[in-house]
Amino acid sequence: MSPRSSTRYCRTRRWRPRLYGTRMSYLTVCTQKISTRCCCGRLSKYNSHRAVPRSRYGQTSGNDSVNGNASRSFGFPAPRPSKHCRSHPAAVARTPSCRPAEMVINQWLPAAHRGDAVGDSARRVRGLLRERGHESQVYALTIDAALNGDVLPFTDPAAQRGDVTILHFAISSPMSEALAALPAQRVIQYHNITPPHFFAGYDADTAALVTKGREELANLAGRVDLALGDSEYNRQELETLGFPDTGVFPIAVDTRRLTDAPPRLALEHILRDGLTNILFVGRMAPNKKLEDHLRLAEHYKRYVDAFHRFIFVGREDTCPRYYAMLRALMSRYQMTSERFWFVGSVPDEDLATFYRTAHAYVSLSEHEGFCVPLVEAMATDVPVLAYASTAVPETLGGAGVTFSPKDLEYAAEMLGLLVYDDGLRAGVLDGQRRRLEDFTDERLGAHLDQLVARFAS
Repeated sequence: MSPRSSTRYCRTRRWRPRLYGTRMSYLTVCTQKISTRCCCGRLSKYNSHRAVPRSRYGQTSGNDSVNGNASRSFGFPAPRPSKHCRSHPAAVARTPSCRPAEMVINQWLPAAHRGDAVGDSARRVRGLLRERGHESQVYALTIDAALNGDVLPFTDPAAQRGDVTILHFAISSPMSEALAALPAQRVIQYHNITPPHFFAGYDADTAALVTKGREELANLAGRVDLALGDSEYNRQELETLGFPDTGVFPIAVDTRRLTDAPPRLALEHILRDGLTNILFVGRMAPNKKLEDHLRLAEHYKRYVDAFHRFIFVGREDTCPRYYAMLRALMSRYQMTSERFWFVGSVPDEDLATFYRTAHAYVSLSEHEGFCVPLVEAMATDVPVLAYASTAVPETLGGAGVTFSPKDLEYAAEMLGLLVYDDGLRAGVLDGQRRRLEDFTDERLGAHLDQLVARFAS
């Protein structure tokens, strides 16, 4: 810590880290001890709870759970014979070590947008399938101009001719009934749909749209051969809806678009002005609870440090009335635009710069089916502080710092420790780097081989 930052840190003498008693039960960190200096300069050590054993895809621990239910190992139901395998009769036994014969495996997207996590995942999976000798294309109803040629239109007759077709389900679309009518193997990968109650009072049209999407999803139960969630949380929802065959296939997060992005030197110079940068990435949507970020900022200013900047990156037009409410709340708290940046959607180069210059990433969302920015933050070496809601603990897999219940005063204290305690920060970052090993091409390829083997038997 520089002398200047140390001086600023000691201005707020009311703040003391409180990591004792029952409050410590909220904390999940990756170190045995936390060392911190109070503003009087005295060094204190607090024994913290050890992190819950990390849950990898393919491994579980007795402490891992989602909504109170023990999470199950990654995998799919046992392979079963399929008449759609062109090169191998169903009667021919196949050992697990045999690579399946070439197949046509297509993916369907309702919309293909540049920078969209689901579309990026589909194209990454397509590349892995082609490396394994399979034919694979991605088809979409709506395609950004930048993706023309890379993603093919759904009107192409070849879209209906795959041996296996995977529909990425995150919204209502005509693709659902088209998938159910296919004679070949039909798969959905469910990326979750935000429950409608989050939009009540903000956007009746969006609430109706997500309600229709959830009804459409339930209508596919029993009409597809396999239903995959990109998290155990999503798989459990599919099972509750009555899908008989379910599994988990993680979203293929393309972190290289951030780690390999060229620097934006002018933006980086602005962001490295001595303020603490607290980052959020995602849509300005009610389930993200961005109003809690503003309230967190008030606690942080009062008890930890007034020299901060909260940065919000993501679409602002998702729910206009909700975004207007956030602006009104900023006015009530007298928050200035210099300290609270709403930058909208940005190019990958700018997004990478925001991650690189962030001192911490904060998620206070109350509904996530996976939460890709958590993986992006880990990939760019930004310590994560997250409210332990829905699929968030599963995505972090024991990494980062999670807390529950949602105590924003406590969260502000932990945020201060992540920013200023070098020992804690280093331990958290080390745990996040280990967790990233679960999202490599090798791990994803192994999951993909298991999926393909099911249909090639």
